[in-house]
Amino acid sequence: MRKPQPGEYLATTWPLKMRWVMISFAFAATVLNYLHRLSFNYLAANGYLRDLIPDDAFGYIATCFFIAYLISNGVSGFIIDKLGTRLGYALSMAFWTTAGILHAIARSPFQFGIFRFFLGIGEAGNWPAAIKLTSEWFPPEERSTASGIFNSGAAAGAVIAPLLIAWLGTTFGWQVTFIVVGVLGYLWLGAFWFTYYTPDRSLKESKARIVPPIKLIKNKFVLSLTLSKVFIDPVWYFITFWIGRYLADTYDWDLAKIGWFAMFPFIIADFGNILGGLFTQLIIKKGVPIPKARKIGAGFFGSIMAFSLILGPFLITGPFSALAVLALAGFGYASLSANMLAFPADVVPLSATASVWGVASVGSGLGGAIFQSISGVAVKHLSAKFNYTVAYHAVFIGYGLMTLIGMLILLFMTGPLVRNKELDEFVKN
Repeated sequence: MRKPQPGEYLATTWPLKMRWVMISFAFAATVLNYLHRLSFNYLAANGYLRDLIPDDAFGYIATCFFIAYLISNGVSGFIIDKLGTRLGYALSMAFWTTAGILHAIARSPFQFGIFRFFLGIGEAGNWPAAIKLTSEWFPPEERSTASGIFNSGAAAGAVIAPLLIAWLGTTFGWQVTFIVVGVLGYLWLGAFWFTYYTPDRSLKESKARIVPPIKLIKNKFVLSLTLSKVFIDPVWYFITFWIGRYLADTYDWDLAKIGWFAMFPFIIADFGNILGGLFTQLIIKKGVPIPKARKIGAGFFGSIMAFSLILGPFLITGPFSALAVLALAGFGYASLSANMLAFPADVVPLSATASVWGVASVGSGLGGAIFQSISGVAVKHLSAKFNYTVAYHAVFIGYGLMTLIGMLILLFMTGPLVRNKELDEFVKN
C-alpha cells in the first residue's frame, strides 16, 4: 500500500485513526466556546443581571462581542496559518478563557461590554483553527462529516449551557459561574498542548507559502462566502443569544425553567451537524461530484432554515411550538454549516484554509454586530407599541428573509467549488 503524497488523500486505504482524537479536541473547544458565549446571555435573562441590563443594552453588549469577532476574524485565520494549528488554537483558547473569567468582576453594562469585546477577540480563532485541523487530518470526502462533528460542539454547548448555567447560577451565583467555565477551558488547553501534532502527510502543505490577505480578499469565492455569512450566521446568533430572553419576556419563564427546556432546539441542531455532513458524504458516495453535492446540501438545508422562521410565527401557539420552530431553524443552520465549513478546503490550498474562514467570518461578525443591535432596538420598541409576541415574531420573519438572501449568494455567487489553480500555483512558487 503506497502512502499518499503531500496534499493527496486516500481515506479508504490509508486512514489515520488519530484523526478522531484530534477532531474530539475541536469538538470540545467548540463546546467551551459556546459555554463562554452563552453564560452571560442566560444569566442576564433573569434575576440581578436582568434588572441591571435592559433590552437595548443587552443588544449593544452583544454588538460589542461581534465587533471584536469581526476585527479578530480579519487576522486570526492568517495568524493560525502562520503559527500552525497547535500554537494558534492554544493561544485562542487561552485568550477567550481569560476574558470569560474576567466577566466575574464586571458591575455595569459598560464593563460587561468591554469583557464581551475581549471574549469575541479570542473566540474568533476557534473556527479557523478547527477548519485547519480538519483539513490536516481528514480527506475531502470526509470533511463535511468531520466539520459537522466539531461544529456540533456549538449546539452541544448550547444544550449544556442552560442546565449548567442555571444550576451554577442559582446554586453559587453568577460570578462563580464565569470562573467555573473558565477553569474548564484551562483544562482543555493543557490536554491539547501535550497531544496535538500535524500528521506527516499534511505537514509540507500546511507549511507552504501563506497567501497574503489582499490576494484572498480579491478572490471571488472568498468575497461571496464572506457576504453570505453576513446574512446567514446572525440567524444562529439570534437563536442562541436571545432564546432565554424570548422565553422569559414572552412566556414569563424563570431561569430554572429556561434551563430545562431551552436546550431542546440545540439538541435538534446537533442532529443537523451530523446528518448534514453525512447527507453530503452519502450522495458523494452515490456518484454526485463533490462540488455539486456541497451545494445541493447547502440549498436543501438552507431552505429548511429560512422557511421555518418565515412561516413559524403563523404556527406558534405557545412556548413549546415556539421551541419547535426554533429547533427546525437550528437544524437547518447546523446542517448548512456542516457543508459550508468544508468549502474552503475544496477551493484553496491547505496553508490558506484558516485564513479563508477567518476572512469569511468577518462577515459573521459584521452581520452579528449590525443585527444584534437591530434586534435589541426592534424588540424594545415593538414590545412597547404592541407586545413581546409581536416583537419577537417580527424579528423571526426578518431573519428568515435574511437566510434566503444569504443562501442565494452562497449558491450562485461563490462559483464552482474546485481547487483554485491561481492560488495553488502561488503557494508552490
